[in-house]
Amino acid sequence: MIHFVFTVVLVACSLVFTGSAQAQTVASLGGEPTNFFERLFGGPISPTARRVVFWPGNNRPGTIVISTSQRRLYFVLGTGRAIQYGIGVGRPGFTWTGIKTVSMKREWPSWSPPAAMRRRRPDLPRYMEGGLGNPLGARALYLGSSMYRIHGSNEPETIGYAVSSGCIRMTNADVVDLYNRTRVGTKVVVLR
Repeated sequence: MIHFVFTVVLVACSLVFTGSAQAQTVASLGGEPTNFFERLFGGPISPTARRVVFWPGNNRPGTIVISTSQRRLYFVLGTGRAIQYGIGVGRPGFTWTGIKTVSMKREWPSWSPPAAMRRRRPDLPRYMEGGLGNPLGARALYLGSSMYRIHGSNEPETIGYAVSSGCIRMTNADVVDLYNRTRVGTKVVVLR
């Protein structure tokens, strides 16, 4: 009897969870997050989903290569492979290229918008504590002494687009993954 009840409960739970997962996927395809966790970490279906890809370059393992034109970030694994992440990049007039080094890493970083950004957007605060509402998201990798960062986002729907003021945006799930793989001193190559 207990075995029968356990089986019925197991089947019912699997149907409930399968139904809710299908609902999230369908709603996500419309572009709107369906729940708190999808809003925070990005949707389950994404054209910019993280994956391992063939890497033809000769970069050392651990190097980060960013292609702003492809809107992709690559973490080089070595042996011809890299992890590819979807990113958001600088809008026209805010793109840049070059070689930087990760100088600092922060979890749930605070944010002080630069003066030039506050002039463009007077509605921005002078300082914002780290957390769910902070535009830097769950993690940030600071690039040298520049004002640029690779960071998470509380707007995962912007990934794949040119919308930032020069920083590289990732979903919070992806930036946490990259953060855990990256060390201070990591070389970052930013290409067009």
